[in-house]
Amino acid sequence: MFLSSDLLSVARQYAGDPAGWPVAPRFDPVERWYHRIAATPDHEVWVLTWLPGQHTDLHDHGGASGGFTVVSGTLTEETVSRGGALKARPLPAGAGRRFGPRYVHRVSNLGPDPAISVHCYAPELRSMTRYDLTDGVLRVAEVARAGVAW
Repeated sequence: MFLSSDLLSVARQYAGDPAGWPVAPRFDPVERWYHRIAATPDHEVWVLTWLPGQHTDLHDHGGASGGFTVVSGTLTEETVSRGGALKARPLPAGAGRRFGPRYVHRVSNLGPDPAISVHCYAPELRSMTRYDLTDGVLRVAEVARAGVAW
């Protein structure tokens, strides 16, 4: 049983047991591949794969808090600084992040190798807002809904 008091720790627990995942990770040359591997009353867990060049848009998690860890490869996380510029942070295998319900970021595989990550959210994702960054200001581009957009 996994306790969700620290969502990054939960993500790391699942990441440490790939044999327990209900699916094997796949790599899709067209878009990032993702699959929900666990759902409890407290949290849900997803595995994502990233080929070089694949990325998310700037987005939030619809009010959910979360944590994610890089299982293999290196990902780059970008967040918006107070001045409205993007600040990049490389996340090699074993690195992770935890975040609250209003967190906005973009995740990319800028490296030469495929990457795998595990993400944990609480409560479960019901929506994600995608943003454009124009002149240092975040503007809503789209609100994607679970069951419709993913």
